[in-house]
Amino acid sequence: MLKEERFEIILKELNKKKKIKFEDLALRLHVSEDTVRRDIDILHRNGLLSKARGGAILREKDPLTFHDRTSFLTKEKDIIAMKTQQFLKNGMTVFMDGGTTVCAVVAHMPLDINLRIITNNYSVVPIIEKFNHVELILLGGNYERDLAVTSGLTTCYEVSKYIADMFIMGTCAIHPEFGITSVSLTDGETKKMMVQSSKTTIALASRNKLNQSEAFKVCETNRISTLITDLSSDDSELDSFRKSGIRIV
Repeated sequence: MLKEERFEIILKELNKKKKIKFEDLALRLHVSEDTVRRDIDILHRNGLLSKARGGAILREKDPLTFHDRTSFLTKEKDIIAMKTQQFLKNGMTVFMDGGTTVCAVVAHMPLDINLRIITNNYSVVPIIEKFNHVELILLGGNYERDLAVTSGLTTCYEVSKYIADMFIMGTCAIHPEFGITSVSLTDGETKKMMVQSSKTTIALASRNKLNQSEAFKVCETNRISTLITDLSSDDSELDSFRKSGIRIV
């Protein structure tokens, strides 16, 4: 069983029972208690649960983060955010665009991570304040209040001045035939430029965005290296994407 699959089971068990013990999880997962402890440590470090004597308990919601975290950090987005952490390495320059799933990724980063984040997503500003080793570069452009992002020619031009190690893309829709699409032309153009200016692209998509398409084309599916969803990587709903040659997490 992959580590990410164990994480999913641990979080599901915790949501059902509110409190779980190391020994019960070890039996459930068919691994040692030491492995469970390490998994719990990682999930605790990323803010998905709280450690307790002999196990773990549900983490209370943090009322101090931007907006009310209950409005966007759902279980599905928590899972996607947790899965994304393994791809973030110290010293990277990373593009991140708009969307609440991207906010979840930032909120769950280890506090000691050392990154340069370039983004048009102004919702990450209050979240990033607790990360002392993260350099945040905000892209200019026309500010869209409803989405809390900048867009337009200025945004795309500023993106073109950088080469990022990775682009973590929030998606509106992804389809094996029609690729990644957006509900907005300006949002689609920003994403397209970030794809072009990145060495690798990771797409984040909850299950309701899979096998869907919108009006504005971003890129073909094979332009991304990795698709991260809240589903198990072997879920049959993802079968149509396996032929694209992308990694599914």
